[in-house]
Amino acid sequence: MPLNPSRPDKQSLSAEDWAEAALEAVASGGLEAVAVEPLARALGVTKGSFYWHFASREALVRAALELWERRETVDIIRGVEEIADPYEKIVKLFKRANSSYKAGRLYLAMAAASDDPQVGEVVRRVSTLRLTYLHECYRALGLDEHEAQLWSTFAYATFIGNQQVHRDAPDRFPEGASFSEYFKLMIRTLIPRGDGVKARDDAKDGDGAVREEHPSVVSLRSPLGKTGSDS
Repeated sequence: MPLNPSRPDKQSLSAEDWAEAALEAVASGGLEAVAVEPLARALGVTKGSFYWHFASREALVRAALELWERRETVDIIRGVEEIADPYEKIVKLFKRANSSYKAGRLYLAMAAASDDPQVGEVVRRVSTLRLTYLHECYRALGLDEHEAQLWSTFAYATFIGNQQVHRDAPDRFPEGASFSEYFKLMIRTLIPRGDGVKARDDAKDGDGAVREEHPSVVSLRSPLGKTGSDS
Protein backbone atom coordinates (compact mmCIF):
# COMPACT_ATOMS: atom_id res chain seq x y z
CA MET A 1 0.00 0.00 0.00
CA PRO A 2 1.44 3.42 -0.88
CA LEU A 3 2.69 5.39 2.09
CA ASN A 4 1.21 8.58 0.68
CA PRO A 5 -1.08 7.77 -2.23
CA SER A 6 -2.35 11.34 -2.50
CA ARG A 7 1.04 12.44 -3.84
CA PRO A 8 1.59 10.08 -6.79
CA ASP A 9 4.20 11.68 -9.03
CA LYS A 10 7.64 13.21 -8.97
CA GLN A 11 6.29 16.74 -9.35
CA SER A 12 4.13 16.51 -6.21
CA LEU A 13 6.51 14.46 -4.05
CA SER A 14 9.02 16.65 -2.24
CA ALA A 15 12.48 15.70 -1.03
CA GLU A 16 11.04 15.76 2.50
CA ASP A 17 8.37 13.24 1.48
CA TRP A 18 11.15 10.87 0.47
CA ALA A 19 13.08 11.60 3.66
CA GLU A 20 9.94 10.91 5.71
CA ALA A 21 9.42 7.62 3.88
CA ALA A 22 13.04 6.72 4.59
CA LEU A 23 12.52 7.40 8.30
CA GLU A 24 9.46 5.17 8.33
CA ALA A 25 11.54 2.44 6.70
CA VAL A 26 14.30 2.84 9.30
CA ALA A 27 11.77 2.67 12.16
CA SER A 28 10.24 -0.55 10.85
CA GLY A 29 13.23 -2.33 9.32
CA GLY A 30 16.47 -0.60 10.22
CA LEU A 31 18.88 1.35 8.03
CA GLU A 32 19.12 -1.49 5.52
CA ALA A 33 15.42 -1.01 4.76
CA VAL A 34 16.20 2.29 3.06
CA ALA A 35 16.30 1.20 -0.59
CA VAL A 36 15.10 3.17 -3.60
CA GLU A 37 12.88 0.62 -5.34
CA PRO A 38 10.90 -0.52 -2.26
CA LEU A 39 10.40 3.08 -1.18
CA ALA A 40 9.22 4.06 -4.66
CA ARG A 41 6.70 1.21 -4.62
CA ALA A 42 5.49 2.21 -1.17
CA LEU A 43 5.07 5.80 -2.29
CA GLY A 44 3.33 4.75 -5.50
CA VAL A 45 5.87 6.37 -7.83
CA THR A 46 8.71 5.35 -10.12
CA LYS A 47 12.40 5.59 -9.35
CA GLY A 48 12.45 8.68 -11.53
CA SER A 49 10.76 10.55 -8.70
CA PHE A 50 13.66 9.64 -6.43
CA TYR A 51 16.31 10.86 -8.86
CA TRP A 52 14.36 14.08 -9.30
CA HIS A 53 15.50 14.96 -5.77
CA PHE A 54 18.51 12.80 -4.92
CA ALA A 55 21.65 11.67 -6.66
CA SER A 56 22.11 8.56 -4.51
CA ARG A 57 20.80 6.50 -1.60
CA GLU A 58 23.45 8.10 0.60
CA ALA A 59 21.99 11.53 -0.18
CA LEU A 60 18.55 10.27 0.86
CA VAL A 61 19.92 8.86 4.12
CA ARG A 62 21.60 12.19 4.81
CA ALA A 63 18.32 14.06 4.19
CA ALA A 64 16.45 11.62 6.44
CA LEU A 65 18.99 12.10 9.24
CA GLU A 66 18.71 15.87 8.93
CA LEU A 67 14.92 15.65 9.12
CA TRP A 68 15.09 13.35 12.14
CA GLU A 69 17.53 15.61 13.99
CA ARG A 70 15.46 18.72 13.29
CA ARG A 71 12.07 17.22 14.08
CA GLU A 72 12.91 15.11 17.12
CA THR A 73 15.48 17.35 18.80
CA VAL A 74 15.90 20.88 17.44
CA ASP A 75 12.18 21.59 17.03
CA ILE A 76 11.33 20.06 20.42
CA ILE A 77 13.89 22.28 22.16
CA ARG A 78 12.58 25.33 20.33
CA GLY A 79 9.08 24.37 21.40
CA VAL A 80 9.93 24.74 25.09
CA GLU A 81 12.38 27.64 24.94
CA GLU A 82 9.78 30.26 25.82
CA ILE A 83 8.76 28.46 29.02
CA ALA A 84 10.38 30.49 31.78
CA ASP A 85 9.86 28.04 34.65
CA PRO A 86 12.59 25.36 34.50
CA TYR A 87 10.37 22.81 36.25
CA GLU A 88 7.59 23.25 33.71
CA LYS A 89 10.13 23.18 30.90
CA ILE A 90 11.45 19.78 32.00
CA VAL A 91 7.91 18.45 32.40
CA LYS A 92 7.10 19.57 28.85
CA LEU A 93 10.27 17.91 27.53
CA PHE A 94 9.35 14.65 29.28
CA LYS A 95 5.84 14.80 27.83
CA ARG A 96 7.18 15.27 24.31
CA ALA A 97 9.79 12.55 24.79
CA ASN A 98 7.16 10.00 25.82
CA SER A 99 4.37 11.03 23.45
CA SER A 100 5.28 8.97 20.37
CA TYR A 101 5.95 5.24 20.19
CA LYS A 102 7.07 5.66 16.56
CA ALA A 103 9.65 8.28 17.55
CA GLY A 104 11.01 5.93 20.21
CA ARG A 105 11.36 3.04 17.77
CA LEU A 106 13.07 5.35 15.31
CA TYR A 107 15.62 6.47 17.89
CA LEU A 108 16.44 2.87 18.81
CA ALA A 109 16.80 1.96 15.13
CA MET A 110 19.14 4.91 14.59
CA ALA A 111 21.20 3.93 17.62
CA ALA A 112 21.41 0.34 16.36
CA ALA A 113 22.75 1.65 13.04
CA SER A 114 25.30 3.98 14.61
CA ASP A 115 28.20 1.85 13.33
CA ASP A 116 27.46 3.53 10.01
CA PRO A 117 29.69 6.66 10.10
CA GLN A 118 27.01 8.99 8.78
CA VAL A 119 24.36 7.73 11.19
CA GLY A 120 26.73 7.50 14.15
CA GLU A 121 27.79 11.12 13.79
CA VAL A 122 24.17 12.33 13.91
CA VAL A 123 23.18 10.02 16.78
CA ARG A 124 26.09 11.29 18.86
CA ARG A 125 25.27 14.89 18.01
CA VAL A 126 21.59 14.41 18.90
CA SER A 127 22.45 12.74 22.21
CA THR A 128 24.95 15.47 23.07
CA LEU A 129 22.46 18.22 22.25
CA ARG A 130 19.71 16.59 24.30
CA LEU A 131 21.97 15.98 27.30
CA THR A 132 23.40 19.49 27.12
CA TYR A 133 19.96 21.04 27.05
CA LEU A 134 18.72 18.87 29.92
CA HIS A 135 21.83 19.87 31.86
CA GLU A 136 20.97 23.54 31.33
CA CYS A 137 17.42 22.92 32.54
CA TYR A 138 18.61 21.24 35.72
CA ARG A 139 21.10 24.05 36.31
CA ALA A 140 18.19 26.48 36.05
CA LEU A 141 16.52 24.56 38.91
CA GLY A 142 19.41 25.63 41.14
CA LEU A 143 21.68 22.57 40.92
CA ASP A 144 25.42 22.97 40.60
CA GLU A 145 27.34 21.65 37.57
CA HIS A 146 28.04 18.22 39.01
CA GLU A 147 24.51 17.68 40.29
CA ALA A 148 23.00 18.86 37.01
CA GLN A 149 25.19 16.42 35.08
CA LEU A 150 24.07 13.52 37.27
CA TRP A 151 20.38 14.37 37.10
CA SER A 152 20.32 15.12 33.37
CA THR A 153 22.10 11.84 32.64
CA PHE A 154 19.68 10.00 34.94
CA ALA A 155 16.71 11.56 33.11
CA TYR A 156 18.03 10.80 29.63
CA ALA A 157 18.92 7.23 30.57
CA THR A 158 15.34 6.79 31.80
CA PHE A 159 14.04 8.10 28.47
CA ILE A 160 16.16 5.57 26.55
CA GLY A 161 15.04 2.79 28.88
CA ASN A 162 11.39 3.70 28.32
CA GLN A 163 11.86 3.32 24.56
CA GLN A 164 13.47 -0.10 24.99
CA VAL A 165 10.77 -1.41 27.32
CA HIS A 166 8.04 -0.10 25.03
CA ARG A 167 9.63 -1.94 22.10
CA ASP A 168 10.79 -5.16 23.76
CA ALA A 169 8.03 -5.72 26.35
CA PRO A 170 5.06 -3.65 25.17
CA ASP A 171 2.64 -5.61 27.35
CA ARG A 172 4.50 -4.32 30.41
CA PHE A 173 4.53 -0.67 29.37
CA PRO A 174 1.70 1.30 31.03
CA GLU A 175 -1.11 2.72 28.92
CA GLY A 176 -4.06 5.02 29.52
CA ALA A 177 -4.67 5.84 33.17
CA SER A 178 -1.72 3.65 34.19
CA PHE A 179 0.59 5.69 31.98
CA SER A 180 -0.65 8.89 33.61
CA GLU A 181 0.27 7.43 36.99
CA TYR A 182 3.61 6.24 35.61
CA PHE A 183 4.35 9.67 34.14
CA LYS A 184 3.68 11.33 37.50
CA LEU A 185 6.08 8.89 39.10
CA MET A 186 8.74 9.84 36.56
CA ILE A 187 8.22 13.54 37.26
CA ARG A 188 8.49 13.04 41.00
CA THR A 189 11.59 10.91 40.63
CA LEU A 190 13.46 12.72 37.86
CA ILE A 191 12.95 16.32 38.93
CA PRO A 192 14.73 16.74 42.27
CA ARG A 193 13.51 18.69 45.25
CA GLY A 194 15.77 19.68 48.09
CA ASP A 195 17.99 22.42 49.46
CA GLY A 196 19.51 23.11 46.04
CA VAL A 197 16.14 23.76 44.40
CA LYS A 198 14.10 26.92 44.91
CA ALA A 199 10.99 26.41 47.05
CA ARG A 200 7.93 25.81 44.90
CA ASP A 201 5.20 24.75 47.29
CA ASP A 202 2.50 26.04 44.98
CA ALA A 203 3.83 24.25 41.90
CA LYS A 204 1.67 21.86 39.92
CA ASP A 205 2.15 18.51 38.25
CA GLY A 206 2.12 18.29 34.47
CA ASP A 207 -1.65 17.58 34.52
CA GLY A 208 -2.45 20.37 36.97
CA ALA A 209 -2.42 18.27 40.16
CA VAL A 210 -0.45 19.50 43.15
CA ARG A 211 2.97 17.89 43.24
CA GLU A 212 3.63 15.47 46.05
CA GLU A 213 6.87 14.38 47.64
CA HIS A 214 7.98 10.92 46.59
CA PRO A 215 10.32 8.58 48.50
CA SER A 216 12.39 7.96 45.35
CA VAL A 217 13.54 11.57 45.19
CA VAL A 218 17.19 11.77 46.21
CA SER A 219 18.42 14.50 48.51
CA LEU A 220 20.39 17.11 46.61
CA ARG A 221 22.96 17.19 49.39
CA SER A 222 24.30 13.91 48.07
CA PRO A 223 22.79 13.16 44.65
CA LEU A 224 22.65 9.46 43.80
CA GLY A 225 24.61 8.74 46.95
CA LYS A 226 23.93 8.51 50.69
CA THR A 227 21.53 10.99 52.25
CA GLY A 228 21.88 12.44 55.68
CA SER A 229 19.69 9.68 57.11
CA ASP A 230 21.99 6.99 55.70
CA SER A 231 25.05 8.07 57.59
